[in-house]
Parts: sequence; structure tokens; C-alpha cells
Amino acid sequence: MLSSSSEPQLPGVTVTSVLLMASIALGALFGLLLPAGGQWLGERVDPTLLALVTLLFFGVRFGALVQAVGNLRFLGIALVANFLLVPWIGYCVASLFLADHPLIMVGLMIYFLSPCTDWFLGFTRLSGGNVSLGTALIPLNMAVQLLLYPWYLQWFTHNAVQVEAGMIGSTLLQWFLLPLVAAVVAHQLLRLCLGAARFERVLHRVDQATPWVIALLVMEIFAANISVLMAHRAVFVWVLLAVFAFFVLTFLLSEGISRLCRMRYPEHALLTMTVAARNAPLMLAITMAALPDQPLLYAALVIGMLVEFLHLTALRRLLLTARHRFPPAGSPPVDNGSAPFLGPEGVTSRSSPGRS
Repeated sequence: MLSSSSEPQLPGVTVTSVLLMASIALGALFGLLLPAGGQWLGERVDPTLLALVTLLFFGVRFGALVQAVGNLRFLGIALVANFLLVPWIGYCVASLFLADHPLIMVGLMIYFLSPCTDWFLGFTRLSGGNVSLGTALIPLNMAVQLLLYPWYLQWFTHNAVQVEAGMIGSTLLQWFLLPLVAAVVAHQLLRLCLGAARFERVLHRVDQATPWVIALLVMEIFAANISVLMAHRAVFVWVLLAVFAFFVLTFLLSEGISRLCRMRYPEHALLTMTVAARNAPLMLAITMAALPDQPLLYAALVIGMLVEFLHLTALRRLLLTARHRFPPAGSPPVDNGSAPFLGPEGVTSRSSPGRS
């Protein structure tokens, strides 16, 4: 992870990907060689989940919504794309590739349904997109996807897993609403007590810790469930193909919307990244709490998260290559100066003091 004063570089993406792959390998080896130890790790999932959720919520800037009032048109377009159009694309793709494997299909659907609430902003910055406007999408995407999660499961799972709306509601209250309130209160109190400069250092430490917590959770999943996952290893080739198809279709969607709405390049880059990036860490945490003992669902989410880094890196290059198609003059300058940098959802290197 780079410091906030450094120029963004792509190796941070590679480091995060390597960390996740290493956690999968270590968890799998541990579960195969020491099954009892793997089960012991699996019993530690709940506190790891709670720590991850709290860290993810702690860095969210809900105050950014107030600053985006003048961009309601773009926010509306992004919401329609992320929560109406992309879910149907995801459903069609998952149904096409994994209809014969309903549990894995549900995991893939959960991955497809939820737009990213942080790391897309780092890639938006690297692509020359509108970072300030993208900051407002973080709390908006998070709030809407948490509210829609129970309904999505009812609409798209087709009874592949037992889903009780009341149980999911109570789970969201216990595991997410209460940690959300606690994290936001702690965020505001620490910001007031420590001052802007010292609070930024706290946020930076949180940023550094979060990918390790995600890696620990992934290791626990694979250590406790490696036998089940190995029995279905051939199916995960289809998961990779489905994720690739989803990314291609969402790219075409963002291109079409941008042309139809005649967006400037900064908003085009932002829309492309928010439509492409998914909120795998938060969805993994929610799904493990709401749908326990479903390792195939969790594995589909983890695989999607790994492929996503490579896709967003390639997408950045495509955007920069096609930038000449947009008018070079006559548009306001792109705000690149106050963006969080790359990291998992809620994992950023912040560069501007006074965040709230």
C-alpha cells in the first residue's frame, strides 16, 4: 500500500491479489494437512467477520453525499445502472453458466449484485475520472445494497438456499446496522478529538489492517471447508468464465450509457469503474452471517474478487487509450487530489485532511 503522498502505482493491486491467493493456499494446505486445525480456524470466523465489518464501515464518508447535491443526474444514472441493469445482467450470466450448480450460482449472483464501495475510486483516480463525485457513491452504494440484500436473495435464489426475510433482517441488524452505527460514531468522535492530521494517520492504519483481516477470513473459509471445495473444483472454471462474461457485458453497458447520456470523460471513467467493480468483501461478510455453512457460495465470491483486480487494471488501460475520443477542452478539470487510493472495500490511502 502506498503512502498518501506517493503517486499511485499499480503494484498495490498486485500485492493485494498475491495476499488473497496466499491466504487461499495457506488455508487449503492447513485444512488438508491438519483437518482439526482447519475446523478450529473455522470456529474463529465470527470475530473475524465482526472486525472486518467494523473496519469497512469506519472509513466511509457519509458527509460526501451533501457535497454531491449538484450532481443528482449522474448519481441517478449510476444507481439505475448498478441496482437495476447490472443485477439483470448478472442473473442472466449466472443462469447461463451455472444453472446446474445452484449454490455456486447464488454465490456468484451475490457477487454480481453489489457495487463496490471503495476500491473502484482508486481505479477511477488512476483513469483520470471524477473522484470527488465518486466519493459520494460510496455511502450511497453501501446503504442501497444493504437495504436491497434481503430482496435480492428472495428474487434471484429460486429457493437454492433457505432464505427467511425475517432472519436476514435480524442478521443485518445485529451484524451490520449496529456495527455501522458504532463505527460511524467512533469515526466522528475520533476525528473531533484527534484533529485532522492525526485522524488521517488512524485511517491509514485502518487501511493497512483491512486487507490482512480479509485474508485471514479467506484463510479460515478455505481451511474449514477445503474438502467440500475440492469436490467441486471443476465447477470453478465455469465461475471464471461467468465472471469474465459479466465484466465484458458491464463494460459494454457503461459505454452505451455514457454515449447515450453524452457524458464527459471524467464521469464516463467513473461510471465505467463503479459498474465494473463489485463489493466482494462486504458481501462475503454479509453472506457468511446471513447464510451460514455454505462454503460454495463463499468460494464463488472470493474467486470473483481475485479476477476483479486484473479486470479493473485492464479497464484502466482501455479508458486511458480511448480518452482522446472525448473533448479535450471546455470541461472543468478533473478532481484527482482527494481520492482514496487502491485497496479492498474500505481499504484506502487517504490524502486529504478533514474527512468526515
